[in-house]
Amino acid sequence: MAQPSLQRVIQQAGRVILGKEPQIRLSLACLLARGHLLIEDLPGVGKTTLAHVLAKLLGLQFHRIQFTSDMLPADIIGVSVYDRDNATFKFHPGPIFSQLILADEVNRATPKTQSALLEAMQEHQVTAEGETRSLPEPFFVIATQNPSNQVGTFALPESQLDRFLMRIELGYPDAQAERALLEGADRRDLLPQMTACIEPAELIELQHRTREVHAAAALLDYVQAITAHTRSSSD
Repeated sequence: MAQPSLQRVIQQAGRVILGKEPQIRLSLACLLARGHLLIEDLPGVGKTTLAHVLAKLLGLQFHRIQFTSDMLPADIIGVSVYDRDNATFKFHPGPIFSQLILADEVNRATPKTQSALLEAMQEHQVTAEGETRSLPEPFFVIATQNPSNQVGTFALPESQLDRFLMRIELGYPDAQAERALLEGADRRDLLPQMTACIEPAELIELQHRTREVHAAAALLDYVQAITAHTRSSSD
């Protein structure tokens, strides 16, 4: 991430998400690789704030979807409503039609509702009522997940987990960052002051350039060895 614009994103994000530069870098790497990010951690450690910060600094259209147990797939994808004046049904897009989606507490929704994200995350499109509609580019989903031992959570299906390139934790802040949080302003109050460090068009170009990154044969051997071990190991 030698690009000056990306370094500015990391620097500015670090002013809000204190002491979490490795996680910020991993989030950006996930986005540049055209993947999606799953953050699993306790409430209150900054998962939602991180998504807000990235949307601001990357200049992306942002929408937060708060997942609940009574949510339906149509609440995410959208629904057709009958237009009496034209005697036709008009499709009203759901919140999925944004560049950066925060699927907040995704495992509080039922597997049926979670499945509404599958096509969108894999193919950057959604099919509703027999018609396929493309999603805006770039398209990036950040999902937060509460620990599975908490009341009211549903396990993410294997097909859903497969859509995420990375799964990270933020963890508690260290003592220095915790002291700065206690003495400083509310991190959410800093969000309106932030401006984009990069434009969506430049971000798309950087995503294309990641495909040109050379992977040494030794690295590929290492990846294959890890993959083979996960398939055969009983641990």
